[in-house]
Amino acid sequence: MGFEGEEESAPKLPKQSIFRYNSPLVQVSLIGLVCFCCPGMFNALSGMGGGGQVDQTAANNANTALYTTFAVFGILGGGIYNILGPRLTLAAGCSTYVLYAGSFLYYNHHKHQTFAIVAGAILGIGAGLLWAGEGAIMTSYPPPNRKGTYISLFWSIFNMGGVIGGLIPFILNYHRNEAASVNDATYIGFMCFMSAGTLFALAILPPSQVVRNDGTRCTHIKYSNVSTEVVEIMKLFLNWKMLLIVPAAWASNFFYTYQFNHVNAALFNLRTRGLNNVFYWGAQMLGSIGIGYVLDFSFQSRRMRGFVGIGIVAALGTAIWGGGLAKQRGYSLNNLPPKLDFKDSGSDFAGPFVLYFSYGLLDAMFQSTVYWIIGALADDSEILSRYVGFYKGVQSAGAAVAWQVDTNKVPMLSQLIVNWSLTTISYPLLILLVMLAVKDDHNKDTVTYTNELANPAPAEDSTKPI
Repeated sequence: MGFEGEEESAPKLPKQSIFRYNSPLVQVSLIGLVCFCCPGMFNALSGMGGGGQVDQTAANNANTALYTTFAVFGILGGGIYNILGPRLTLAAGCSTYVLYAGSFLYYNHHKHQTFAIVAGAILGIGAGLLWAGEGAIMTSYPPPNRKGTYISLFWSIFNMGGVIGGLIPFILNYHRNEAASVNDATYIGFMCFMSAGTLFALAILPPSQVVRNDGTRCTHIKYSNVSTEVVEIMKLFLNWKMLLIVPAAWASNFFYTYQFNHVNAALFNLRTRGLNNVFYWGAQMLGSIGIGYVLDFSFQSRRMRGFVGIGIVAALGTAIWGGGLAKQRGYSLNNLPPKLDFKDSGSDFAGPFVLYFSYGLLDAMFQSTVYWIIGALADDSEILSRYVGFYKGVQSAGAAVAWQVDTNKVPMLSQLIVNWSLTTISYPLLILLVMLAVKDDHNKDTVTYTNELANPAPAEDSTKPI
């Protein structure tokens, strides 16, 4: 099965409408809505630390299984996406999120972690499919000179899921300030959103049917097959561009374990953890918008925009991890401070809250920059689906290791130092990648896109839908 809807005739200019269903704007917004409902709610669940449970062992083991299979299917996901197209790939991936949330509803009553671990492994398969497809859509559908803006749009919609998802446990557990584990209604609420996301995935168009305002399409292929995808995926492991991304990919989910379990869960009580997540994912929206503006509009030279974006993220990251180190020196696994409450702890709450907020800000800026760089390496959906799949696979391998590191009670301070080191190592390698692989401009596509908007075709062509 390949991408349906490929046409042989020269493309005609579509309607110049922001609500055109087959426009990149609408389709990127739709994939943002899908991720709002599924990964967004999963992030809110994970962000409470321990999957909302007092004992983090089940969640840590489930996440290890999740990211182990995610590492494999993240890499394979780009090829699967090229064969099946977005609807089947995304819907299949979304359905596994519902099962995962349901496994913790089961754990709330029976305290048997086997179901959660199996559900985590299945979710890893589904997440690999979902994120490979999402990455291909987010990086290939937009016009070449507006990829940062569209990445910011997606990241904002997606992380609104974390904001709403953070409100669910905050509201439902508001009067349970001494509670350790969330109630059943919290998990049921997550499952409802995830089920809706599975249905929304069916509304995504294949790349051959998505038309930019200049009339260009997002892919030139008519179909793909298993043998082609296997060969192309294997080539990624020898692709120097992908190898330069490996440290950033490994780091980009590695720090979640530390931030969720040893900042949010270690320092705050249950209801405050839910509130913190509202602001953590809200900070991600702000961070993605800010860095997206820099990456698209700060300088005329695309390469210079990349250098400046990496520099900003590096400087901010150094400051935030430095603040985290100062705080971490005051507590450890065997010497935890009293749990902070947003209402009762007064000024003691402010510093740790700002730190956790800042971690969310940095995460969005770091990952948005990496996605922008990947998007600058190519424009075709077929190629970018593989690039993003490779990125997500390596990212998930790092996350699997991180959750197991925490299960083995590695000191909090050691985890922080490793996280800070991994992100720091990635900055010069990303600069080198931009220097060697990102073209300074995209003359043909950018000029065509700009000229068509300034000088639209005659009415009989410009108003005819594709």
